[in-house]
This record gives sequence, C-alpha cells and structure tokens, in this order.
Amino acid sequence: MAAVELSPSPGFPPNVPGEPSAGDPGSLEFLQREAGELKSLRGVEELLERLKEESDALGEQVLTVRSSVPPKVSAALSAAEDATCSLKELLQREEMVSSKLQQHLQEASQWMDDLSRVFNQVDLIERPMKYLQCLQHIEELSAAVQQCLMVNSVCEAIKEVDRLAALDSGLNHSSCSHLQKFLRETLCFWHNIIKERLSSEFGKVLTQLHWPIISPNQSLSPAANCQDSSSQLEALVAQLLALQASDDFISQRTPPQPVQVSSSSPAVSVCLPIQIMLLPICKRFRYHFYGNRQTNSLHKPEWYLTQALIWMGSSTAFMEEKIQPVFDRAGAAISARVELCRGLVSLVQEKVAADAPRILYDDALFCHLVEEVLQFEKELRGSHSYPPALPGLLHILLEDAVLQKWLAVEKKMAVEKMDAMLSTDGAWSSQYKDISDMDELKAPDCAETFMTLLQVITERYRALPSPAAQLKFLELQKDLVDDFRIRLTQVMKEESRCPLGVRYCAILNAVNYISTILTDWGDDVFFLQLQQAAVSLGEDEVLGGSSMMEVGRLASLEGSLFDGLLALLDRLKGDMLGRLLDFLMREISEKAKPYCQERWLSLPSQQDQSIMSLSGSACPMMLCVRDKLLNLHQVLSLPLFQLAWQGLAERLDHFLYQEVVLSNHFSEGGAAQLHFDMNRNLFPLFGHYCKRPENFFKHMKEAVIILCLNVGSAVLLRTVLKESQQETRDKERDRAADPPPESVLNEMGVYCLAPSDVLILLNLRASWPGQ
Repeated sequence: MAAVELSPSPGFPPNVPGEPSAGDPGSLEFLQREAGELKSLRGVEELLERLKEESDALGEQVLTVRSSVPPKVSAALSAAEDATCSLKELLQREEMVSSKLQQHLQEASQWMDDLSRVFNQVDLIERPMKYLQCLQHIEELSAAVQQCLMVNSVCEAIKEVDRLAALDSGLNHSSCSHLQKFLRETLCFWHNIIKERLSSEFGKVLTQLHWPIISPNQSLSPAANCQDSSSQLEALVAQLLALQASDDFISQRTPPQPVQVSSSSPAVSVCLPIQIMLLPICKRFRYHFYGNRQTNSLHKPEWYLTQALIWMGSSTAFMEEKIQPVFDRAGAAISARVELCRGLVSLVQEKVAADAPRILYDDALFCHLVEEVLQFEKELRGSHSYPPALPGLLHILLEDAVLQKWLAVEKKMAVEKMDAMLSTDGAWSSQYKDISDMDELKAPDCAETFMTLLQVITERYRALPSPAAQLKFLELQKDLVDDFRIRLTQVMKEESRCPLGVRYCAILNAVNYISTILTDWGDDVFFLQLQQAAVSLGEDEVLGGSSMMEVGRLASLEGSLFDGLLALLDRLKGDMLGRLLDFLMREISEKAKPYCQERWLSLPSQQDQSIMSLSGSACPMMLCVRDKLLNLHQVLSLPLFQLAWQGLAERLDHFLYQEVVLSNHFSEGGAAQLHFDMNRNLFPLFGHYCKRPENFFKHMKEAVIILCLNVGSAVLLRTVLKESQQETRDKERDRAADPPPESVLNEMGVYCLAPSDVLILLNLRASWPGQ
C-alpha cells in the first residue's frame, strides 16, 4: 500500500526527529519571529487563527487518505479468499479422480493378465504359422530359381538367389537354427548350381580364346567364331559379377577351412570371373610345386616365384584387351590385371608360408629364400605395378620366428664377412689408389667393403612394410658399426708404434670414411623417416636411452640416429691424429735441436752479409717437415690431411716459440736470420696447402715482428708497456690520455701475444741504446 505524504504548512517547519520542539529555544525564536516581542500580545491572536486553519487542513488530508486505502486492501483480501476456495475445490477433485483411477487400474489389472495370456497363446499359435510361411517363401524362391534355370533365364535366377541371401541375412538373429540351416543349404545349393553352370560355360569360352596363357611365346591367334565368343564372354562375365554378391555372402557365413594342397582355387578371395580363370593356373602350380615333384625343391624357391611372375607378364595383354573392357562395360570398378596378380600372389604366399618353417634351421636355404622373396617383391611392385596397398610376400618375413631368424643370420654372416675382409692381403689398400679423382677419401678396401655390406642390408630391409621391423635392422647395423670400430681400435693399438705406417694411416682413413658415410645417412630421407618412427614408437634400443632433451632433438630432426656412433668415431679419429702428430713432433724436435742451440746472439747483422740464406742448423728440421708433409699428403685422405697439417703447424709453432725464441737472446742479426728462416723457408712449406700459412704460426709470426723492430720503436714500445704495467699495478691509469697497450700492439700486427709476453720478447733483444 502506497505511503501518503502530508505536506507541511508553509509557515511551519516539518517536525523532523532531532529538531527542536515547542519548548526548545528554537520554538522561542519562531514565536518571536512570527508574533514579535512576547511581552506584547498583539500578533498572538492572528497566529492562533492561522495555526487552527492549517491544523484543520491537515486533518482533512488524513481523513481523505484513510477513506481511500481500505477499499484496495479489502479487494485484495477478497481475491485471495476466492483463490483459496478454488484451490480447495481443485484438491478435492484431484483426490476424487485419483481414487477413481486407482480403482480403475485395479479392475483393469485383471483384464491385462487375461489379455497377456491370450496374446501369449496367439503368439504361440502364430509362430508355427510364420515358420510355415517363411518355409513356404523359401520353397517359392527355390521353385522360382528352378523355373528360371529351366527356361535358361540365368539373370532372373541370380536375382532370386539374391533374395534368398537377403532372407538369410534377415534371419541372422533368429533362434530357429533348423530353418536357418535349411535356408542356407537351399541358398548354397542353387548358388553352386548356377556357379557351376556359369563356370563351365565361361571355361569353354576361355578355352576358345586360348586361355590360360602359360608362356610368353604362346600364340594368340583369333578363334574362328571370335565375335560369338566375345559376346558370350561379356554375357557370362556380367552374370558372374551379378552372382558375386551371394558368393561373398556365403563366404562370410561359411567358417574358414584350412587350405588343402589339392585345392584348385586360390586362397585369397577374388572376383568370380578371375577365380574361374585362375583354376587351370592353380592346378598347374600345385602339380609342379607340391608333392614329390622334382620342381618342388626347397633349394629352388626361384622356380615357383619366377613362374608366377612369368604368368603375370604373359597374361597382361589378354587381361587388358579381353577382360578389362568387359568389366568396364559391366560397371565393375575392378582391375582385371591386378585381380589376376592377387590370385597368383596368394598362391605364392601359401607356398612360402609352407616352406619357411621347414628351412629355419638351415642358414643357407633361409638366406636364399629371403633373397628370392625380396627379388620377387621388387619385380612385382616395379615391373608389374602391383599396388602398394595390397600385401605381397614381405609380411611373411615379418612373422616373429622368421624375423628373428633373419636378424640372426644377417648378424652371423656380417661378422663372418668382417673377419674375412680384415684378414685379406689387400684389406688396408685402396682399390682406387691409382685413380686420383676417385681416391679423395683414400678408404681402404676393408672399410669400403664393410660399408657396402651395410648398404646391402639397408636395401634388403628398406621395402619392409613395418617401421618397427626396420628399426630392428637399424639397431643391428649400429651394432655392426660399433663392432667394426672396436676391431679397428685393436688393430690401431698394434700399429701405434709406427703411426706413419701404411696400416695405421689406412685405419685412420677408414674411421674417417665410415664417419662421413654415416653423416650422409643421417640426412637421408629413409633414415629421417626411421628417426621419426623411432621417436613415435618410443624405441629405447634405437634411441640409445636418450634423455628427453635428446629425444626432442631427434623429433625436431636436429640430430640423427647415428650421433652416438659418430661421437665414438670422432673420438677415435682425434686420438689417432693426436698419436700421429706426437710422433711427428718427436722426430721434428729431434732434428731441430741444433737450430734451438744456434748462437743467435752472435750472428752478424744483415748489413754485414751480402745475401741472406737459410741457417745451416735449420736444414735438417726443414727437410724433415717437408718430407713428413709430403708423406701425410700421400697416405691420408684430403679432410684428414687438412686436420693433420694444421695440427702440425700449431704444434710446431708452439715448439719453436718455446724452444727457440723464449730460450735465447737475439742480436739484430739473429732476429733478421730468424725472420728469414721463418718467412722465407718454414712458412712456404705450408703454403702449398693454404694461401696464408703464416696465420697458422701466430706466435712465431708475432715474435719475429717484435724481435725485428728497429731500436727506436722497440724503446718506445717497451716504455709504453712498462708504464702500462706499472699503472695497472697501481690502478691509476688515465684511460683517456693513454691508449691501451693492446691497441698499440694491434697497430704493429700483434694480436695473439699478450703485453706481458711482448715485454718478455723485448727483454730478449740484445741491441739497446747504451749497451
């Protein structure tokens, strides 16, 4: 109910709680303002009259509000009472209806029980009727098939057989087993009769067309009634294709039976026309390659494999010219040539599956079978364009027992070949040594034969349809590489007394060759696909127990499956190069002893000599360096020779710097002689292999620059370096005023030596002012 606001009179403030009342000082102020001085009563009468009028007006407003509110409230109360009465009536009606419903349900329950018994009796009586109706329908269809066959209407008979097959499919979940059996026997009976009739007629037509074509040289002369044969062929193929649906249905309903050797049909399900065409071929195949025939030999699997390929090739023209157009006109999306190949492949699959368990314990026979199967698969996919989606023979080799035997035989034969190749007389010589263009890697014959062996293994398992099986062969290859590395290490230790020998360098070339080939394999598409397969399959053996980070690198193709082997090979290569360089430095240092003991302090100055020449004491060292470089270039591959001469230059640089420069004092003539020996004799020895050989002798190059400075420049440089050293020690250098000593040295061409080393070299000079 809305609140009614009573407006205050204009002369009085509203009576707000908290404001002063009439007895408060505020009320006195009001009276004084309205009536003037309280002691005079002149304005009081007017004030009282006005207050009375305002009071009457407020009373009238209150009466008006009171008179308007009660009718609304009473109307709302009345409506609520009416709603309550209606609700009570509805509840009473609901109780009444519910009671009547319960009573009706109780009465109807008895009726439902009676009706249920009646319905059950009706259903019990109706089942035999339906059974008899279904039986009658089967007999009607059977009679229709018989009638069609009597009037030679094979197409209509096939339609009735399809109706029988549809009825059989509809009774699939029925519990009437005898009815199902009768229907299936009826279906098979008429289906076989039609199939036999069509097969017989189709066979006669094929005979007239000179089928089967058992040899490539067989004549395909046209028959006398070629036109009639072609029309009969087309009609019979169309009828056989129409019978295909019921044939497939019967094949699905019939439990699989083991293939008998005497069976004349292929084990795989192909379309009916091709099945009939395969019958004479199957008879020939089983006659020649089963039983006690001489052609049935475990030693000669190539006989039946080659025969199957010959039949495929010789039949191609007939299938494409005679059969395929008929298939196309009949609307069948079937490749006649591929269907025939499927049938022949199924014969070969059956034969290989039967022979494989018999030769698991004979390595020679097993290897021969595997080789022939791989060759058959290659020709089947290549020459005969057999679709990759259809299985060939390789899945037989993936059976667990056969695959394990294959892996074991591969490893056994590879180990035997490794032993043989390492023991031959020419194992450590290159077969291309007389052909410079082909002998860049200088790989010994044993290493090249070994990598060829691995490549042959790769080609054998490359076509396998299972990545998991391929990864097992890859793991075998990695084991063989590691085994070969261990054998090379053993031979290397025997030859380490003479690192410049032919066999030691050949081992080094072999390690580098294998490492190069494995690096190339790591970028090959086939091995990249295997890498992805290993990551997705989680093959721990192939991944080598790699961490999650390494697995991530392999997944992103940043690494390769051969990284572990490459690391071991690189370590062996580095160790062998180190041994070789140590051996060379021992010989060179022995030849360099007279040169190290040269009297550099007493050598005459350059002005006192008419012409500069190589120091006599340096000749043995220079000849030794030249001979060793030539020897390395002849026996090492180009990549290894690059590493070898650069490593030799680095070690020789360090040796000369320590034993010649830092161990002697130099006069002006001695420094000039050292400069001539290095720049005109030693550095050019390495100039045959690079454009700026002095860059590989940084210590000697810069030491000669310092020792050959003129006196003034040397004095100034020593002063700068000493002051810099003192200021650095006192930490009082003025960086803005004095440039750092490194910049001064860089201007002279000195980048490698530190200021302290330069100061030591300056102190080795004998010619200073005042001395």
